[in-house]
Amino acid sequence: MESYKLVHQLLNLVEQFEKDNASAEISMQGFAGFLVNHLEKDTPAVAAPDIRFGKNEQHAQALAYQIDNSIARLFIYMSRYAKSYVKKALDGTPLQTAEDFTCLAILLTHDNMSKGDLISRNLQEKTSGTEVIRRLINADLVKQWDDDKDKRGKRISITDTGKQLLYKVFGDMDHVGQIITGDLSLSEKLVLQHLLQKLESFHYQQHEQKTITSKADLLEFKKA
Repeated sequence: MESYKLVHQLLNLVEQFEKDNASAEISMQGFAGFLVNHLEKDTPAVAAPDIRFGKNEQHAQALAYQIDNSIARLFIYMSRYAKSYVKKALDGTPLQTAEDFTCLAILLTHDNMSKGDLISRNLQEKTSGTEVIRRLINADLVKQWDDDKDKRGKRISITDTGKQLLYKVFGDMDHVGQIITGDLSLSEKLVLQHLLQKLESFHYQQHEQKTITSKADLLEFKKA
């Protein structure tokens, strides 16, 4: 059984840990640090198998299981789960997508914004972001007017109708947040939040600075 193999590996590592720390007191915390250090140095960065994959094309699977690729794949899966839950939570409202909801939520916290700024903060492409704003205006959830400082631009803000709808939706979206975090413990949620916030800060900086606008930029970034 696989569990016996794992226990055998752990026993070998405990033995190695004792040899390396012959004059020190043995503790679980110390062994945990030793184990993490051992994994970082000696273990290939390969993730656990994906239940969706079959048995064919082992080389392709080996590439997919590399840790960075596996994390990226799991992000995609989580995004799809989240979109499915959000769509159900928005059922029966004028809001069609998660982007509709986040667009209104951002506007709620500002007096008004330019369309371009809102689209950027909502992490959207111009075309799709403009379509979201158009839907919200047509539903009387957002209003727009000419920008005094930019004759070609428009200012937008949330309407009272939009505010009322948003506060009604907040309750259902709270349930979405709970199901997305699944059966994680509080400590696991705190660790995950910390790691995701670290990643979000990194990627938002790339988004703001527009450092990756093409495939060539992507490849150059990888080399760096």
